[in-house]
Amino acid sequence: MEPDVALVTGSTRGLGAAIAARLAAEGVTVAVNGLDPDEADAVIARIRAAGGTAAPALGDVTDPDQVATLVDGVRRTLGPVRTLVLNATGPQPDIAVEHTSWRDHLDQLDFFARSPVLLLDALLDDLTASGAGRIVMVDSEVVDRPPPGRSAYATAKSAQVGLMRAWAVELAGRGITVNAVAPGFVPVERHEGVDVTGYLATVPVARMGTPDDVANAVAFFAARAASFVTGQRLTVDGGRSLA
Repeated sequence: MEPDVALVTGSTRGLGAAIAARLAAEGVTVAVNGLDPDEADAVIARIRAAGGTAAPALGDVTDPDQVATLVDGVRRTLGPVRTLVLNATGPQPDIAVEHTSWRDHLDQLDFFARSPVLLLDALLDDLTASGAGRIVMVDSEVVDRPPPGRSAYATAKSAQVGLMRAWAVELAGRGITVNAVAPGFVPVERHEGVDVTGYLATVPVARMGTPDDVANAVAFFAARAASFVTGQRLTVDGGRSLA
């Protein structure tokens, strides 16, 4: 039996690294994607030290040629991909709406619309052949709570949610589920010494979220047992969206 292989984009740091480690802990073989080989090696070393299996899949997932090359490399090294986690992101500058150009919108859409389309095109046969393909998108609370200065980012993330739902309908007949996890404010680094009193006052829980909280939600959607769940968006924010 071929191993379960997951490609996690943008997984050399932050949320992506936590997701890669969580899937590996479930016995999934993980392709760690990013641009920096040293960062990828560090994530892979942590996964292997914990008894998991991982290999690098370096490349820019917004570039068609690099997507083709990295996907071919994953197939040769690890095998066909059953799970695709779309987590890669780029810079998210604060730009007032009067200074936000169409180029700024395209920069965000490259990551949250173009990259998913390129990867699905490259991996659709693998996901279909597995009989239990899984696509999990990592979007953001900004879809529901857009902050000032982030109109391009919020628009692109909203497009990503629409893409998820459209794919869920079209790919259901192939046995592929498509879902999204929407993190709220989750500090990637430890927040000792940081005053989070104001934030905690807005949520009905007494702690900050962690990357592992997001990774746990992704792992649920990626599991074979989640075959009857598709087209869903799970907000992981400790209840912030209720405030």
